[in-house]
Amino acid sequence: MRQLSLNLVLAGLLLAVLAAGLLLGETRLSAAQIAEALRAPDSGPGEVLFAIRAPRVATAALVGAALGLSGAVLQGLLRNPLADPGVLGVAGGAGLGAALAISLGLAVMPGAIEAAALVAALLAGLLLTLVAARFREPEALILFGVALSAFTGAVTSLVFNFSPSPVTLAEVFAWLLGSVANRDWADFTRALGPMALGAGLCAYAARGLVMLSLGEETAAMSGLPMRRLRTAAVAGASILTGAAVAAAGIVGFVGLAAPHLVRAAVGSGPSRILAPSALAGAVLLTAADLAGRIIPTEQELKLGVVTALFGGPLFALIAWRAARSWRG
Repeated sequence: MRQLSLNLVLAGLLLAVLAAGLLLGETRLSAAQIAEALRAPDSGPGEVLFAIRAPRVATAALVGAALGLSGAVLQGLLRNPLADPGVLGVAGGAGLGAALAISLGLAVMPGAIEAAALVAALLAGLLLTLVAARFREPEALILFGVALSAFTGAVTSLVFNFSPSPVTLAEVFAWLLGSVANRDWADFTRALGPMALGAGLCAYAARGLVMLSLGEETAAMSGLPMRRLRTAAVAGASILTGAAVAAAGIVGFVGLAAPHLVRAAVGSGPSRILAPSALAGAVLLTAADLAGRIIPTEQELKLGVVTALFGGPLFALIAWRAARSWRG
């Protein structure tokens, strides 16, 4: 009952934030213009509302939901409250794929950057899935993910170093900062398929996460196909993260923050926080994108910058509370 109530509250918040994202922005729309947009979607105000803002806020919500869900799955799988989608190196792999595509001049092809990011993320996720199938210890997966993240970061730095022109360098840097600006319904649709697959794998792995919360020995004696469920969790989180990065660039802290915001309301059961975490992630990222648009600056703040500004202190708070519990 508490989970249902929380989901309804989060769904209401999401609708409110989506409505705010539609109505607010650099171009102010009067009540008369909004009425005109609703009456005639092909009018000027209608173009602003339904062709520019609507796909942007929808993409932000979709990406936020994917990051929130993958963060909840990884925290349950690794039994670590500081785990987030970037910890396993999938986000870094997707960023490397996008950086390579831009530096090779593929940005002129529609969808090429997103495809390169998704393919690179899937390759990183495949490596992690193989590791998860081979080793059941979460520490091994974390260490491998840290190594993969460091390696992809180093190669991305090489891309920066050998960038053929300042313009290309600026494009790579801007993409890595994260943004859902200028997204259209085609971008939203491209992200929807992989994210649905990733969400399905995470839902399938939920019962395994419950057993893992009771300890490795209990999970091993449960009779469940734990290796398969663990592999599905890694694959699902990797696909979700890769598709999110392909759609919006690298956006940090949402996958870390969303599960923590809902855990106190529904308890620490890994399966109970999956849906609330997805809704909370959608609310957080849609609100962050709106904040980046309406904060009065000469240039619009990048989405990754906004989430880092708010997520950094939250990460420090979580780490401080975890350190106190370890000492106590």
